[in-house]
Amino acid sequence: MRVGLMAENPLERALLATGLVPVGMLESYSPAYARAITTATRLGVFDALRDGPRSAVAVADACQTDARATEKLLNLLATMKYVAYRGGSYELARHARRWLLADAPGSIRDVILMKELEWGWIDHMESFLRHGRPLDVHGTMSTDDWASYQRGMRAQANVLAPWLARRVPVPPGASQMLDVGGSHGYFSVVLCRRHPGLRATVLDLPQAVEHAAPLLEREEMGDRVVLRAGDALTDDLGEDAYDLILMFSLVHHFDDATNRTLARRAARALRPGGYLVIGDALRPRAPGKGGQQGAFFDLYFALTSESGLWTFDEMRSWQVDAGLMPRKSMSLVPGGGFGLQVAERVAGVAA
Repeated sequence: MRVGLMAENPLERALLATGLVPVGMLESYSPAYARAITTATRLGVFDALRDGPRSAVAVADACQTDARATEKLLNLLATMKYVAYRGGSYELARHARRWLLADAPGSIRDVILMKELEWGWIDHMESFLRHGRPLDVHGTMSTDDWASYQRGMRAQANVLAPWLARRVPVPPGASQMLDVGGSHGYFSVVLCRRHPGLRATVLDLPQAVEHAAPLLEREEMGDRVVLRAGDALTDDLGEDAYDLILMFSLVHHFDDATNRTLARRAARALRPGGYLVIGDALRPRAPGKGGQQGAFFDLYFALTSESGLWTFDEMRSWQVDAGLMPRKSMSLVPGGGFGLQVAERVAGVAA
């Protein structure tokens, strides 16, 4: 998937193909488009249209905003296909109704609002490029930041968790799972609902657990999914304790040595026949290959977490070093954007 300038008609496509259009100048406006979406979300513009078409004046009245400015915003959102304009009124596009309403079952509203926190991190990109010093976002977030971050990550899981749960292999008869860095615990919730005999412990930093606990309580799975505050890099993970260990969107925070050590500790915590499942975005195999998203997140996580993305080969090397037997890598996004690297602790082989 690529984000960028898109032609709206054959003439524009032809002009872009000539290379004579100053694409960089036009794409530099993209933050304003993103800001329009987040502002509309925060002020309740989409929710104001929940019950049907309304005029700009009616939307402004519901949102307590200026009518003229609100009309300008709605007109932009119409060109962006978030709303449609008919007969003097605006109405929600189907995708906006599905994803952006606060009470929609799979709402990503909190993901959109979390972008404001992430933009603050991205503002440090120039400093990072000049000096190579990344941010320590987990060590510097305020209480409000942590709350926004956890709500956003939980909303993001609305999209990802059911999809991943269908693909994560679970050993036959598995009863105990450790979800490392699982924060809101929704991945564990969905897996445990899919596998009735499974129970999960979700290990994450104390700040994450504080704000994740209310989110997990809503799932009413407290008898099978429990939060544990701690640090996976230093806490005792146990020995022969789990049939399944998940590390979703975790290894991009750590360097090679740290991930290698973490894999060894996870291997010791696995029971014979248990699986270690690493799930993450993947670093493109070469510059210009593997999609724009992988390259972006490789840079983004280098900025925010000292590391960046990894390849399947690198993940497998950690698992082999830990005494595990890697299974076939699973690329879940066309072009290799996100994947699962699974390894098994073979019975009779010490981890």
